[in-house]
Amino acid sequence: MPKNLVIVESPAKAKTIEKFLGKDYKVESSFGHIADLPSKELGVDVEGDFKPKYQVSKDKKDVVKKLKELAEKAETVWLASDEDREGEAIAWHLAETLKLDKEKTKRIVFHEITKSAINKAIDNPRSIDYNLVDAQQARRVLDRIVGYELSPVLWRKVKGGLSAGRVQSVSVRLIVEREREIQEFNPLASYRVDAEFTTADGSTFKAKLPKNFGSKAEAEAFLNKNLQATYQVADLEKKPVKKSPAPPFTTSTLQQEASRKLGFSVGRTMSNAQRLYEAGLITYMRTDSVNLSDEAKKGAENEIVSAYGSEYSKPRNYKGKSKGAQEAHEAIRPTNFANHSVGAERDQSRLYDLIWKRAIASQMSEAKLERTNVKIKINASEAVNEQFTANGEIITFDGFLKVYLEGTDDEDTEQSGLLPDLKVSDDLDNNYITATQRFTRPPARYTEASLVKKLEELGIGRPSTYAPTISTIQNRNYVEKGSVDGAERSYTQLILEANKVAEKTLMERVGSDKGKLVPTDIGMIVTDFLVNHFENILDYNFTARVEESFDDIAEGKEDWRAMMKDFYKGFHPQVEDVQENAERESGERILGTDPKSGRQVSVRLGKFGPMVQVGTIDDEEKPKFASLSPEQQLSSITFEEAMDLFKLPKALGHYKDDEVEVNNGRFGPYVRFGKKFVSLPKGVDPLSVELEEAIVYIKEKEKADAPIYNYQGLEVTKGKGRFGPFIKWNNMFINVNKKYDWDNLSEEDVVTLIEDKIQKEKDKLIHVWEDEGIRVEKARWGRHNVIKGKQKVELAKTVDVSDMTLEEAKAILEKNAPKKKTRKKATTKKK
Repeated sequence: MPKNLVIVESPAKAKTIEKFLGKDYKVESSFGHIADLPSKELGVDVEGDFKPKYQVSKDKKDVVKKLKELAEKAETVWLASDEDREGEAIAWHLAETLKLDKEKTKRIVFHEITKSAINKAIDNPRSIDYNLVDAQQARRVLDRIVGYELSPVLWRKVKGGLSAGRVQSVSVRLIVEREREIQEFNPLASYRVDAEFTTADGSTFKAKLPKNFGSKAEAEAFLNKNLQATYQVADLEKKPVKKSPAPPFTTSTLQQEASRKLGFSVGRTMSNAQRLYEAGLITYMRTDSVNLSDEAKKGAENEIVSAYGSEYSKPRNYKGKSKGAQEAHEAIRPTNFANHSVGAERDQSRLYDLIWKRAIASQMSEAKLERTNVKIKINASEAVNEQFTANGEIITFDGFLKVYLEGTDDEDTEQSGLLPDLKVSDDLDNNYITATQRFTRPPARYTEASLVKKLEELGIGRPSTYAPTISTIQNRNYVEKGSVDGAERSYTQLILEANKVAEKTLMERVGSDKGKLVPTDIGMIVTDFLVNHFENILDYNFTARVEESFDDIAEGKEDWRAMMKDFYKGFHPQVEDVQENAERESGERILGTDPKSGRQVSVRLGKFGPMVQVGTIDDEEKPKFASLSPEQQLSSITFEEAMDLFKLPKALGHYKDDEVEVNNGRFGPYVRFGKKFVSLPKGVDPLSVELEEAIVYIKEKEKADAPIYNYQGLEVTKGKGRFGPFIKWNNMFINVNKKYDWDNLSEEDVVTLIEDKIQKEKDKLIHVWEDEGIRVEKARWGRHNVIKGKQKVELAKTVDVSDMTLEEAKAILEKNAPKKKTRKKATTKKK
């Protein structure tokens, strides 16, 4: 047994560290936290000192047992979890749960997994920082109290199964408020004027009028003044400017830039950054700091001089904007600047490339540019007080731009181009002038990246919370990624060309929310309820102040239990009051009156989702209900759209002796033909569908469902599902990836797909006891399943199944068998 036991939280991290340490060290993983608050109770002593009740979860008991045995045999135990608050709490839990001897336990931290960093950490151990532990406990306990006490209020007052959270609910509020700004926005039209000119040597360039006209009449009047006009360069200004590089990445700026340039979600970015860190390729990816160590700056300087020349090198320091940033940490950077790229999976490789470029560019010289501003005089028979302007720039020294330019969220950003060689008094020929109707734009919906930016600006959450928060609000169905293409809108363009003014109508698509964060009905209703009854919890300043308190606790300036007591004494009575006295919230909107019955028409959230209701519970006749389609929202559906829903289901007639009807379903409109269901194409209004059109969709479905091959006497069919195209054979669904031509699958393709799937299923099997109907299979994330019939038991990563016996498999199934519900005997009342 080695003398030293090193405990980290990740198996991948353990493998990397093991490469740098000798035979005297054994590196093991705790697989994250080994202890946490219980899942089925509050687990916090709110009546006393707010002591948390930590438990070792079932799937971690084997891990704890193994680590305890190894720790007892080791001379020294090194706790090497991450250097942030979560990592410190993991180290503390390990020390407490494993009952480690303080004399032989050492805490080490490092911000990169390299040989030099590991050796330096071993040479400079420290003790557990209990201030950091307390800061993590404060966050965990406060968030548990808020979620545990608010969620039942939502179940009772809004709808069952809902949840609330301190950062989660505030994030949804931002998205809801932005959506309402968009709904209330009234676009204003104006006319933007652009022109194209030609110089004496035939070069062309574009210019614009630096003001817009408020009406078509004003724009037309301006163009008419330009009939027979001549043009001249009135003024020309050239000035040198410098552009400086952006600082190296923090967690949030990495998330934003990976979204802009790579199209990554926040979760995808963090997952790939974690793998790069654990492989020893980048420094720690959860950081607020923009600092680089002296060693890193020297490494960057050497690489810049070597690759680009000394004139491109300019070592510099950056100052972070984030309050509470841990300046002892570093920004995210490569561990070795000499590695311009890495041979990893494509996503990891692309993210590494982004990190390398940003970090190396931050230590490079400014770019030098020459910016030109031109003013163009209008010589016309009528006095024209306006001048056209043109802007351009040329790069005289590219500096850091040789490597990298930061992206932007501004969709209206115009890049300056290159202007021809111009001089004051040069005559110019006009090719055309356009006056184009433009509309003011509503505020942009949040993307994941811009939401992260806003949360950071408000001081809400910290780097480690952004990815899980954004995932949670989508998983809870409070927010969804938009899929609407938008609608067509016409606009007018006036054109002055060849001394004639013409007019034409053009079309543009507006209102697309594709990929943007859009609140659902339930997200809006829950937000309204929480804002109305718990405004302090959803207040942006309160949430930011809480984060500041966590920072103060981490620095030893505030006692976390005192903070909890101060918070809880106002929060808990408020929860009890709302629980007892608040009205139920359903997001009800009264739309009008049904012309046939004279009864009220309203929309609200029902047990099974958003619905339209005709009538009230006080009417003699029962109310009528209709579900909204997936594209419709309580906040925006019109009276006419609501009443149309009662026209469904609509009977269309018969086909092949089966009734055909069209209806709206949970996943969109469909045609029902006998017992078969055929989804309507996107954008088709179910009310507009008649029998002839429905039969076309049915025939297309029948054709698509027809067998395409027969393999081993069983039919092969094809289809498209939630996860893309597939073929089906012997009740087995086989995904068809992009390397195959989906529309033209050959017999060879079909056979290959089936045989590969059969082999894959065989490879999954570890053990099979056919007589007992029991098998052990590989599962995702390195786990295994024990399966019998419909019962499936997922085992922890740490369970070794290679030598599992039938008796052990049976014992696992028996231990995890669902409990049978026993009926209570009916009791008869005595007369």
